[in-house]
Amino acid sequence: MVFFCHATTNSPVVEHNQCPLLMAPYRRKGAVNAAELLSRRSRGIREAGTLSRHNMRVLRGIILQDSREFIKAWSKTSKSTIKYQDGKIYLQNFQNCYSCVYSEPQLLYKLPKRSKLEKFEDALLCQSSLESTLASPSDHKPSLLALTADNWLCRLSAETGEELQRVYLSSKHKFRYLGWDVTQEIFYVKSVQNKESSLARQAGITQNTVMHMAIFHVFPLQIVGMLEINKKIFGNGVTDVDLSLGVLVVSYSNKSVKLYSFEHIVQKYLTEKLMLGKQSSLLGGKTVGDTPFGIPVNIQITDCPPVLFEVSCAHNSFQIGGYPWHYIYTPPHKSHEGTHHICSLKESTLAINGIQNMDCCSLVSDAIFFHPDDSGRIFHVGPATINVLKIKGELNSGLPSKVVKDFSMATLRNNNPSQVTVTSSGRTVKKRFHQLDDDPDLETFHMVEYEDELDLLAVVVINGEEGEGRAHIRLHDNQSGQLLRTVDLEEPWDETYRHELFFDKDTIVHIEQKNTNFCCHVYKLKAARK
Repeated sequence: MVFFCHATTNSPVVEHNQCPLLMAPYRRKGAVNAAELLSRRSRGIREAGTLSRHNMRVLRGIILQDSREFIKAWSKTSKSTIKYQDGKIYLQNFQNCYSCVYSEPQLLYKLPKRSKLEKFEDALLCQSSLESTLASPSDHKPSLLALTADNWLCRLSAETGEELQRVYLSSKHKFRYLGWDVTQEIFYVKSVQNKESSLARQAGITQNTVMHMAIFHVFPLQIVGMLEINKKIFGNGVTDVDLSLGVLVVSYSNKSVKLYSFEHIVQKYLTEKLMLGKQSSLLGGKTVGDTPFGIPVNIQITDCPPVLFEVSCAHNSFQIGGYPWHYIYTPPHKSHEGTHHICSLKESTLAINGIQNMDCCSLVSDAIFFHPDDSGRIFHVGPATINVLKIKGELNSGLPSKVVKDFSMATLRNNNPSQVTVTSSGRTVKKRFHQLDDDPDLETFHMVEYEDELDLLAVVVINGEEGEGRAHIRLHDNQSGQLLRTVDLEEPWDETYRHELFFDKDTIVHIEQKNTNFCCHVYKLKAARK
């Protein structure tokens, strides 16, 4: 099992181990309370399922008790971006790390000040399982993969900040971005795009290279290859390239997106298998990953690979998920603005009830995305309603799939507010315009987070009726949508600024940006105040 995290993502790849057929143990019917589970555990009694699953069931029950509440335990302000991931808060551009496992965050480590050339441009957090057999003991521990401004890829201990490994990427290309392809247990490093200068255009010099991408395996850290994205191969108008689900995703300025098999590209165009720390003929016998040689281009694409899939979509944005496989996109035409189309990936046919339109009038558009719990369901989040949809269909049935509503969540607001007000002098004033659906005076959904270990949804709701934006978090059951409890946040919530919220077991983290400052608020589960 390998866990990968990037900024706001924590996505597991799970391998199910096969075991011989066993007689199922007796399982009592009905719910078991937390006290009884703890008592059985102290006597060495174990029921079917893992200890971790029991622990999370106990914790979920405690969180939902009226005798417990989330209390603000810590706040921190910074001039630089604040990041939260997997129980850790990173400040000062990943130089300072705080652990959230305590009753209030504690400083885990503080790295020495780095020069402008050595600063971290991007970072990823990853962790392997204890089941894996790896050559180095350090490979079993959580690691922070950091990309520096001078093109070094560093692997640091996530617990101590100690540098465990470093790889030099290139002296020719500027690398700036990191990304995961979780399903393949690989990550990639992207260079900045090559832009044609006005002088080059005037001189008739064409720049065909768009960018470079280096792809690595994790645990142990090993290079898969370096490839070049070239206009002669992939065509003009390439704006971005990503790697996901084993597929190279290429976006174009004409709003189209094309998918190519990365496995096919490696099999056909790999010229030499590289090993970090070993010599390469592509470097004239020099060492791979050493300065100033870096990593050579060993995946040399000479002709355009077969296109697996192509779609035209607004903002070059589309998503793949569900079962059977479906994709969500908005056609790049003004008449389809505000709609989301759900189509079968195999036949590219629109599902029954596949056009979803929240039909809302708001400054911020509605959002739609596949549920991160791997159920294949879909979140459709609007200012006043959140619909959880599911796709009904059978693979190879020949019948179109159908999108149906699993459940909905709604804000508490007056759906027919009065358009007439009376002033203090008794004069009647009729409003000329209707309120927006995300008007600050109305209770509005802001975001929804999924806590996978507790199987709970954390829905952020904003209400500005008292003249100052206030937020509370509604905890809903992930399977039924039932509202289980509400948590109030102490600090005001100004919707004109950027906000992030994380719900991680017994911890809630709220990160906000106010002008040039960033502030992090941490809430911990504690006994209710009397």
